Formats: sequence, structure tokens, C-alpha cells
Amino acid sequence: MQRRSALKSLTAAVGGLMSLPSWAQAWTPETVKGPTLLTMAEEDTLAEIVETIIPETSTPGAKSLKVHQFALRMINDCYGENAQKNLKKGLADTNSAAQQAYSKSFAACDGKQRLELLKKLADNADTKPFVSMIKNLTIQGYQNSEYVMVNIQKYNMAPGFYHGCVPVKK
Repeated sequence: MQRRSALKSLTAAVGGLMSLPSWAQAWTPETVKGPTLLTMAEEDTLAEIVETIIPETSTPGAKSLKVHQFALRMINDCYGENAQKNLKKGLADTNSAAQQAYSKSFAACDGKQRLELLKKLADNADTKPFVSMIKNLTIQGYQNSEYVMVNIQKYNMAPGFYHGCVPVKK
């Protein structure tokens, strides 16, 4: 009896391992794009927040790598309803804080003003969970993006190479 259950478990494990390479491919903006819970204006605000956290320098910034779409997909698919509500409320709070401080939207503020606003929101107990969630997802999405993995981390999917035509010395 235990032999049958062991064979079933082994078959499931082998099937899972065979499907792993197709699942482990690097995410791209095309694969991340899907149904979203935000409007275009809210998504633009999120893109600017992500760009403020990791700005473009000699390397692409988080916005140009479309990390905001990664964050949206993670919140939409992996986080609970509470995090989704937190996201919408946090984006609204970010824009209202920018309106109060600078009389313009967050996207219209310059880099220094955006950074000040995010620091202020991170210190506030109501918006701190939103800022920390977006900051963590931005770092995770940026570090796992194809650009960073290939050009900065020099990641190889399968390390080591097989050289079949190498003469053997005796």
C-alpha cells in the first residue's frame, strides 16, 4: 500500500520538476501585464513612486524596467484584499500629500520633492505599511529583472558548460 502512494508522490515530483524550467524563465513586462486594479492615473503615480525609490542613473531606473507592473501583479495575485485596499489608499494619500505640500500631483513634483514626500509618508503610521510594501516590491522586482540579472549579476540559468570535444591528457 505504501508503495503506491510513494509512486504517486514520485510521479508528482517528477512532473513538477519537468515543468520548472518553463516556469523559471525571467519575467518580462509583457508577461507581467494583465488585469489591474488601478486606473491609468494611479498606475502612473505608482510608476513615479517606484522611479523615486530607484531612479535612473548610469543604469535603467525602476520605471524604465517596468517594476511598477511587477509590483501590481504581485499585489494583485499574491497579496490579500487588505494589501490591495492599502495600495489604492496609499496612492490616494500620496497624491493628496503632494497637493497639500506643493499644490501639484506627485507625478508633477521634482525628484527632491518626491523623496521628501515619501520620507514623510514613511514616518506616518497610517501610510507606513504602503510605503514599506512598495519599497520592498520595488527592490525585489528590480533585483529580479532581466536587465539586472543578466548585466549586473551575470546570472547563468545553468552554471558550468559541457565541452564534449576536449582532448584528454594522460
